[in-house]
Formats: sequence, C-alpha cells, structure tokens
Amino acid sequence: MSEKTFRLEVITPDRVTLADDDVVSVVAPGAEGYLGVLANHAPMMASLGIGKLNYRRVNGETGVMALGGGFLEVYDNTASILAECAEPAENIDIARAEESKKRAKQRLAAGGHDIDVPRAEAALKRAINRLKIAKQP
Repeated sequence: MSEKTFRLEVITPDRVTLADDDVVSVVAPGAEGYLGVLANHAPMMASLGIGKLNYRRVNGETGVMALGGGFLEVYDNTASILAECAEPAENIDIARAEESKKRAKQRLAAGGHDIDVPRAEAALKRAINRLKIAKQP
C-alpha cells in the first residue's frame, strides 16, 4: 500500500465479498447519510444502512456494491465493512431481485398480525436498492 491507499474489506456472514489493498476512496451509506473515507482516515465506527457502496482503486477503476446495512470500522488504514448482505453490481441477478420485491410487496399488502412488517419493509428496500444499482449504467 502507498501512503494514498488503504485496505477495504467487505465481509458478510457467509463470505469475504471484497478484500483490496489499493483503494483510494470509499463512499458508504451511513445510517444517517452517506460518508466518505480516504487514506489515513481517523479511527471511527459507523452504522450503515441500505444503499450503494462506491469505491475507487489507485488505478482509477471503480466498484459499486449493493449494501444491505451493517457496520463500518476504520482503523489503522483499513476500512472494514461488516454487512448483512453485500453484492457487487455486476453480480446482481435482476430476476431474483424482482421476485424478492414482489414477495415483499405481497407480504406487506396481505397485512395481518402474523406479518413481521419491519422485516418485510427492509426486504423491500433491499430489493429496490439491488434493482436500482443493477440497472445503473
């Protein structure tokens, strides 16, 4: 790593989605708004919401991921994201995301006391986020 780069790790419960030592910037969906990280950032922790994670590598390449909430820790020139779910834009299955959106809408429309409304609303937000990111140019 050079003095202008840092390590970015995106970790989900089932795998390490990304581990890159040549990142120059990250923009993550904080729980109360987007936040940015550059090399040599002060240590911090933040809660993350559902949204788009952008990062840029030292060679100019960019990456985009659909993030489903979690936590960001910045320490010792490493940004670690512990995410409930994270999916690179190019790996998003649009048909699966459409089906998830449809199911969540059906659950919410059905109502009733046996429906976990916050869970269904979060599933709908995640599906909409994945579709929005997958369909971006």
